[in-house]
Amino acid sequence: MFKLLILSCTIVSLLTTSIRADDWPHWRGPARNGQSTETAWLDQWPADGPRVAWKAKVGLGFSTFVVAKGRVLTTGHADGKDTVFCFDADSGKLLWKHSYAAELGDKYFEGGATGTPTIDGERVYQLSRWGNLFCLDAASGRVAWSKNLQQEAGVRVPDWGFSGAPLVHGNLLILNVGDAGMALDKTSGKIVWQSKNKEAGYSTPLPVSRGNETLVLLGSRQSYVAVDALTGKEAWRHRWLTQYGVNAADPIVQGDLVFICTGYGKGAAMLKTGAGQPQELWKTKVLRTQMNPAVLLDGHLYGVDGDSTSPASLKCLEFATGAEKWEHSNVGSGALIAAGGRLIVLTATGELMVAPASPASFKPTARAQVLRGKCWTSPMLANGRIYCRSVPGDVVCLDVRKP
Repeated sequence: MFKLLILSCTIVSLLTTSIRADDWPHWRGPARNGQSTETAWLDQWPADGPRVAWKAKVGLGFSTFVVAKGRVLTTGHADGKDTVFCFDADSGKLLWKHSYAAELGDKYFEGGATGTPTIDGERVYQLSRWGNLFCLDAASGRVAWSKNLQQEAGVRVPDWGFSGAPLVHGNLLILNVGDAGMALDKTSGKIVWQSKNKEAGYSTPLPVSRGNETLVLLGSRQSYVAVDALTGKEAWRHRWLTQYGVNAADPIVQGDLVFICTGYGKGAAMLKTGAGQPQELWKTKVLRTQMNPAVLLDGHLYGVDGDSTSPASLKCLEFATGAEKWEHSNVGSGALIAAGGRLIVLTATGELMVAPASPASFKPTARAQVLRGKCWTSPMLANGRIYCRSVPGDVVCLDVRKP
């Protein structure tokens, strides 16, 4: 009987571990590349679309979702406040919310919340557009610590406000704040290192292992830069001028190759990194990504070309050369992720599509109109559910679990 009990507990533990392996606890997913290894989900739907598990309203914003331990978090703006929302993944029940005073910030665009939270164990970290930084208890939303980086560190806020999600690296919380990032002690909020007080870009810090050290890659207003995660010491910098300083899309890394891509007609480049400054291998205007990064699968990039100022389409490029393989129009400033070798695309007008990730063509196996209005936020898949939101703050959770 005792052995059976131990065996039962082991099976339950393995099942729990399997479920949690499909969580999406931070921006761009478990491997920070916009991909999930999850395969137990439906890529073909009835004519009326996948089953809607639940809906919610979270206010104006562009934040995507993070999921861990059955909790779903996102942010939005309403009535002069930004709010971090935490929902139950199964039912959509609001578990808690944390609100704080915030400007709408509607200069150049609608305004609202832009940053995505980061879940780290039993803590949630959130950086607002105006430099409000919070460490919250994941179960209750209680504030463990908070600070305003404008007031306490005198940091300069970029034109559109901060938008990159916090990166947890060991005991450090690394932010795209300043010319080349900032790091704080994640337990206390004490500043450990910071860069020059210049305007940041809008990407999320991306950790990359290089031998025994970890570099963090991020976009500043005028460059893409790599710094030592522990000290902030600059390893390299590649000057990259995009209109309005919008270096927003995260780099995509494979070995010593770093792909960078921005919108407003700028385009993309492949960098070869190593000792010294990066070498630019090639440049192209075939892909011009304004906000959400492309995904890299089997030697090919899949991403949105164009931005909110012009028609935008979905494209496939060969990673090694930048050669265009195909184009699918009428996507607009939407976004995509990948899971199990399939693309999950949310168009700018709220149509959700699923298609095999193939350099031959884009042939959806499923499509449905899941939202109305402007949709610029990346969809997210976790534990057999796809989460989508619109800019006004309509949220839909779609149950695509296999029976």
